Amino acid sequence: MSTLLDLSGRVAIVTGGGTGIGAATAKLFAEHGADVVIAARTVEDLERTSKDVEGATGRRCLSVRTDVKDEQQVIDLVRRTVEELGRIDILVNNAGGTRMGPLRDLPTRAWDASFDLNVRSAYVATREAGQHFIAQGSGAIVNISSGAGVHGVKGGAHYSSSKAALQMFTRVTAAEWGRYGIRANCIAVGGIASERAVEAWRVARLDPEAMGSGTALRRIGQPREVAATILFLASDAASYISGQTLSVDGGPNIGGIPDD
Repeated sequence: MSTLLDLSGRVAIVTGGGTGIGAATAKLFAEHGADVVIAARTVEDLERTSKDVEGATGRRCLSVRTDVKDEQQVIDLVRRTVEELGRIDILVNNAGGTRMGPLRDLPTRAWDASFDLNVRSAYVATREAGQHFIAQGSGAIVNISSGAGVHGVKGGAHYSSSKAALQMFTRVTAAEWGRYGIRANCIAVGGIASERAVEAWRVARLDPEAMGSGTALRRIGQPREVAATILFLASDAASYISGQTLSVDGGPNIGGIPDD
């Protein structure tokens, strides 16, 4: 299994790589031999994560300040990756998020912003990295969606719709590009205790333990647990898996007889 998870000689781009799931993924990729490019808007987060990854693993971790909603910046991210590291083998479209709000008050700009961040950015990055994947006859794409894209969430019509769109984009990408040796898969994450999520929960006075009680495992997840799934889908261990959306959400809590 360690051979199948070996990423030696490969180069990965991870958007939203400064904190949370993205940072955990960059470190795990590097631990398995990959050189990594991390992209985000906050330079301080990128520099801290890059230093941590390189110090812990000895692999290259290039930080590139990128607003993924800006098409040219995403184009430049892919170009710089190839110029400095020579190739691209893995793309993780992890950047995403939203501000929640009821549908009756949802402005058009909020709807558009959600799709720009959660779908359009992944499309542009996939299109640009895909040119290199097609030329080399291989590549792995992992898109990070949400349980909201599977089940929906009240107060998040825009967010749920954009994440559902990302899942379908993944499926069609896999269908069209499979003949080039390219795999594309998606992860629908549940409640994950990333730095920003924990801060948002604190501000909103939400109890993580109460939130986690709604899962089968009765707890909130950790960024590294999602990163481990991303590693699997990006590696040769998942060589015959493509076009799928895998939920990493602690499992369902369904009705029926009471627990003992």
